[in-house]
Amino acid sequence: MRKYVIMGVQGSGKGTQAALLAADLDLTHISVGDIFRWHVQHHTKIGAQVRRIMAAGDLVDDDLVESVVRERLGQHDWNYGFVVDGFPRNQRQAEFFLESYDIDAVIHLDLPDTEVRRRVLARRLCSRCGMDYNLIAHRPEVEGRCDVCGGELVSREDDTEQALAARLRAYHAKTDPVLDLFRRKEFVVTVDAQPDKATVQWMIREQLQLPARDDAEQRPASDQ
Repeated sequence: MRKYVIMGVQGSGKGTQAALLAADLDLTHISVGDIFRWHVQHHTKIGAQVRRIMAAGDLVDDDLVESVVRERLGQHDWNYGFVVDGFPRNQRQAEFFLESYDIDAVIHLDLPDTEVRRRVLARRLCSRCGMDYNLIAHRPEVEGRCDVCGGELVSREDDTEQALAARLRAYHAKTDPVLDLFRRKEFVVTVDAQPDKATVQWMIREQLQLPARDDAEQRPASDQ
């Protein structure tokens, strides 16, 4: 059984890298962002609360994050392990993790704030089906329209310069101490999140000594 935490600033590719690991290693991908998006899309009380918070450019309250993660982990459907994306967010939550679960590693995706801004402000979301796009790497065939359902592509409510600046400040203030705590326990592997997703995945697996993926594009070109 493998248990990982993946951490990184918004736009660093946490969800993509966690999904690749989960699919290939039969791990359960527990994404805080996906949980909250489900609540927003289904108009729950939590969803309404999250929409107000995100529109203001703030991070979701730590207590609310902790409660949904505890509930999700409590389902114990992760027979082969899990990779948690978007948690823990503060030292208290990190200590809970260390006390409650035998974590194999914390994967830190390192991305400069300048690159975060470039990536995040290029994101688009289908207003009809929720499909994600990025105008840098994943442009739609028809400008402004979803390839899947034809719905209009819109910016996320929280993807503005002002909201992003607030989130970056909050992220560094809360998450940097968490990484320091994990480093003292020798759990952290840091990976440059700037290359393409296949290269980042290859670097993660190399540091964790995990089996390589089967696809031919898994390794950087210079190493093939």
